[in-house]
Amino acid sequence: MILLNDILKLDNLENVKIRFNIANNAGNPLYIFKTNRQQLYIWQYWNYSKKKSFAEGNITIGFIRIEGNKWLLFDISRVTKDLQLFDAVGYEYEKINEYEKFCGRVIIEFKNSSQNLVRRANSVINDCKILQILDSTFDNDIFSGYENVNISWKELKTVINKDTWKTALSNQKGVYLITDNSNGKMYVGSAYGSNMLHGRWSNYVDNGHGGNEELKKIPFEHIQNHFQYSILDIFKSTIDDGTIINREAWWKETLLTRKFGYNRN
Repeated sequence: MILLNDILKLDNLENVKIRFNIANNAGNPLYIFKTNRQQLYIWQYWNYSKKKSFAEGNITIGFIRIEGNKWLLFDISRVTKDLQLFDAVGYEYEKINEYEKFCGRVIIEFKNSSQNLVRRANSVINDCKILQILDSTFDNDIFSGYENVNISWKELKTVINKDTWKTALSNQKGVYLITDNSNGKMYVGSAYGSNMLHGRWSNYVDNGHGGNEELKKIPFEHIQNHFQYSILDIFKSTIDDGTIINREAWWKETLLTRKFGYNRN
């Protein structure tokens, strides 16, 4: 097992704080990392009402959640000035160049047992386990496994024809779930035709509805902003289509998507 500080080799951990950034009403930090990375520094150096996140001179480590207990390192900097601001960006900072080679490439496993997302490094750094150091900056190009797929329409559009995603989705039949995160309604579908999951999900990227009459009633702009895609079951390409259709029906019944969601058959 390799721990975070085995590679960072930070001294004086009393002066180091770690912020774990997660999705909230302002957006998903992983998507922001891929589209407008500078905006993440607003998140990293934000002070909430009457509570300071850092102090002048602190070394700050910034992570964003990939999924579950997996986090991507995106920044290591030093606070150069406390601006004495609340409900605003509270600090000026400078990057620490020697750590730039790790930013966007180091993925750790860490289970945060506290509601506080800003933690003193000396209390948690020994629980930060290195899972992977990527060859290049993370951009979701690398397919992370069928069980880990949970992406927005905008993210799906970005990755649908990336090599590892296209290969993975083109070689498996499956049952999938679409969730409308504005109201919690769900839609269960299946893919077993040409190009399998890749072919089916490419249709959603193109028009949002994939030919489904119920989804056609929903404005494409709403789909682009609120639909989330995940995979419930996968099957080898040689599995009989009837098996997939039966599993699709089972998931519809289990998740009550005919009664409360967007399925109508």
